Amino acid sequence: MKSDKLREMTLEELGHQTRELKRKLFTLRFQRATGQLAGTAELGKARRAVARVLTMTVEKMREEGR
Repeated sequence: MKSDKLREMTLEELGHQTRELKRKLFTLRFQRATGQLAGTAELGKARRAVARVLTMTVEKMREEGR
């Protein structure tokens, strides 16, 4: 997901997005461990997506003064 779209989201939506991406990352790790994952590039993409969402969450929290 692009940073522009993430900046438009609320903190609740970012939290939901984080949970979904972490669930996807867990699934990918599990597939890799069991030998079912064909391309490992998805792991890197998922990790970067989680980091991107968490970064936007911190930015939003700072804007709101939390």
